[in-house]
Amino acid sequence: MRKDKEKVLDEVWTEDHVKSFLQVRPHDGGNEDFHMLMKAYQSMRASDFELFLQFFTAQKRDPNATGRDGRTVLEIVSSHRHGAEYAEILQSAGAG
Repeated sequence: MRKDKEKVLDEVWTEDHVKSFLQVRPHDGGNEDFHMLMKAYQSMRASDFELFLQFFTAQKRDPNATGRDGRTVLEIVSSHRHGAEYAEILQSAGAG
């Protein structure tokens, strides 16, 4: 069976594409800031994530927002094998 959609690697993200993640909202009533950060982390390369955090913090959003389990995105990212660079970016944006 053939895949319907091929995975795109090294896609170039425009500022508008990065900013579009500021419109992402949870459907389960969860914390909006946490949801935006997680979706951005899961979708973006580190350089795009860093740009996203500039827009995110400019809107006075909370880099220390927590999910339903009480963990922050920084706590989650720090436990991931390849999350160190993202953790540093979060910390430089005020997470901690």
